[in-house]
Amino acid sequence: MQTVTMVLVLLLAVVVSGFLARLSPVKLPLPLVQIAAGAALSYAFGFNVPLDPEIFFLLFIPPLLFLDGWRIPKGAFFRDLRPILTLAIGLVIFTVVGMGVFIDWLIPAMPLAVAFALAAILSPTDPVAVSAIASRAPIPSRLMHILEGESLLNDASGLVCFRFAVAAALTGGFSLTSASWSFVQVAGGGLLVGIAVALVIGLANQQLVRFAGEDPGIQILISLLIPFSAYLAAEHLHVSGILASAVAGITMHYADLIGRPLATTRIQRHVVWDMLQMVLNGAIFVLLGEQLPGILAAAAKTAQSASIDDTWNLFVYVILITLALAALRFLWVWASLRLTLFRAPRSVDTGRRPFKRMLLVTAFAGVKGAITLAGILTLPLTMSDGTPFPARDLAIFLAMGVILLSLLIASVALPLLTSGLEFAPQAPQGKKEGHARSAAAEAAIRRVEQVRTAALRTNKEDPWMPEAASRVIDLYRKRLDYGHAVQEESERATAIADAERRLRIEALRAERDELYRLRISGLIDDPLHQRLLREIDLIEAALTRK
Repeated sequence: MQTVTMVLVLLLAVVVSGFLARLSPVKLPLPLVQIAAGAALSYAFGFNVPLDPEIFFLLFIPPLLFLDGWRIPKGAFFRDLRPILTLAIGLVIFTVVGMGVFIDWLIPAMPLAVAFALAAILSPTDPVAVSAIASRAPIPSRLMHILEGESLLNDASGLVCFRFAVAAALTGGFSLTSASWSFVQVAGGGLLVGIAVALVIGLANQQLVRFAGEDPGIQILISLLIPFSAYLAAEHLHVSGILASAVAGITMHYADLIGRPLATTRIQRHVVWDMLQMVLNGAIFVLLGEQLPGILAAAAKTAQSASIDDTWNLFVYVILITLALAALRFLWVWASLRLTLFRAPRSVDTGRRPFKRMLLVTAFAGVKGAITLAGILTLPLTMSDGTPFPARDLAIFLAMGVILLSLLIASVALPLLTSGLEFAPQAPQGKKEGHARSAAAEAAIRRVEQVRTAALRTNKEDPWMPEAASRVIDLYRKRLDYGHAVQEESERATAIADAERRLRIEALRAERDELYRLRISGLIDDPLHQRLLREIDLIEAALTRK
């Protein structure tokens, strides 16, 4: 009963914080409002949630990463794979080494291995927080896609480095060769497991649907189970469950292109996943705020256990670590983006491009969040010999402080830096929207003519079919002539309207098939495909009768 009550209170806090963020005159970022709501629950009502890191990882992280992988534009992801990899792997290693040395120098009481563990868990970024902050002054879409792609991959690389550092702290030894090979195994194994799980479930589901029919509720439930299946399978094989969940989402996108679920399934599934994403993201930040009062109350004890004379030094450490993280990210981004995205021809006036502002936006967009919170709490309580794990409370305090401070800095800096900012233009990809709409309309006309011809040949034509077919074909011809759909004329008879409805549904399916063909062949990209597909789904849902 107590657990159910806690869950309901968390959900209520997410709802209330959502309204408060919308009603706030200064438009505070939603994550900050949710953290404040969690802190208020703890201070005012003594709300206390015992946070088990393993359960936290299992319940929150896989579905969120799966959804990010599922929805990220794949064309943009693979087009900018080079800068994404430099941020997701190169920047993580650069941050772990640089921050590990810096933290060891800054806080002599913290062992070197623990300093590297803290640096590793601070390296992943949180795209959810960035998206919430950037909603007031949107980050250019291409840069946002790069940041999203980075977050999909750097979670795995950061956690792998974190586990190696913790193992070094427990054993007192570290082998670079062994760590590198283990990294390849863990990352590569997670990638393979994610692909395999999504493909096996997707193919099995398609066969079952073929014989038993498609039920939207069951399809939604299957999509909810896939990220947990990928995560648990990967963890059972001792590879990266985080990466497996993200890759399963990417694979699920391509499985949908082949399987093509019903319009009703896609619409309902989209709504369910939107709600789940909102709930999980909100609950994470509410839990972060709920943990905050206890950590602040124990600040004096934390400082004393780490042999730090003044408790205020802890807050100084948080500020210095946050600024050092931003500085290292700025340096790496300066080098990587200059070599990848900003290599313009000499004839181009590079001085006119907002290169410095883009660097600052990318640097301050490295907000820490759920992965950092969950990861730092997995630090073991004791060493192998039973003695307390050194500087554990200090590492947790510093990680929590950096999460909050990075959110605060980003919420102020990003809207200022992104105001009027334009990114380097993307290379033209595929056909334009008008061409895609025209191709879909032509496919619809062909399908209606085929249906009418087939009915004539079998002598089973509805007596109203000729007129209904003419009206549907005329609708699409007008779209081709004028570039937009026109409103239907008023119904002259129920029979004609019914025949027309059936033909329009068939035509919409032809449009959908053509859009899938264009997407699979690479003639249109993901955002355009998803937008046009959603339009068709909504029209079909309105026309379909139960």
